[in-house]
Amino acid sequence: MNTLIEVVALFLSFVSWILTLITLEDQHWRDSSQDGSVILTSNLYENLWMSCASDSTGNYNCRNFPSLFALPGYIQASRALMITSIVFGSFGLVATLVGMKCSKIGGENYVLKGKIAAVGGVFFLLQGLCTMIAVSWYAANITQQFFDILYQGTKYELGEALYIGWASATLAICGGSCLLCSCGIMTDNEKIPYPVQPSSRGHVLSTVAPSQSVPSNYDRNAYV
Repeated sequence: MNTLIEVVALFLSFVSWILTLITLEDQHWRDSSQDGSVILTSNLYENLWMSCASDSTGNYNCRNFPSLFALPGYIQASRALMITSIVFGSFGLVATLVGMKCSKIGGENYVLKGKIAAVGGVFFLLQGLCTMIAVSWYAANITQQFFDILYQGTKYELGEALYIGWASATLAICGGSCLLCSCGIMTDNEKIPYPVQPSSRGHVLSTVAPSQSVPSNYDRNAYV
């Protein structure tokens, strides 16, 4: 295992996990501006949990979505995927810290530690995929409603949280891929064979044994 690559992979994965938390809590998943007059402009923005409105004077008001089952399906799915992404990232951080070569946790069985670190890489890949699907699905619905001529509701644009989510997913996928590439998992067939050097006693026994098995043509009385 390459220790430097593992450290870089852990750093990228940790940053991606932090960005996933920021994405989930950010209120600007989608934004919309409505010009009421020259002086007053209202801004509407939403995330997965609430809808907010603010004006140019600095006043704002937010309200939580009243019912989970009344929400569109893509918002419910995005919530589930983002929470699952954070759970996968937490498991990936723990597994990576245990499986790193420079870590003292888990002893010095580097074959086992390599497998644990590889599992951490898989968790980070799953984190990146969940975040990417959630953010992209949400963005696709915003784009579809924006360009739909028959849509009569408020048309929103992509918010800053979506870009943070895409960055988080990219870093998680890169970190997980680096972990999988750096961990040399050795199976039983891949272990390096070491030649066994026979002892000197074995040579003596091997030379004496054939001499004892050679039949003698002389009678016992001939040696007296």
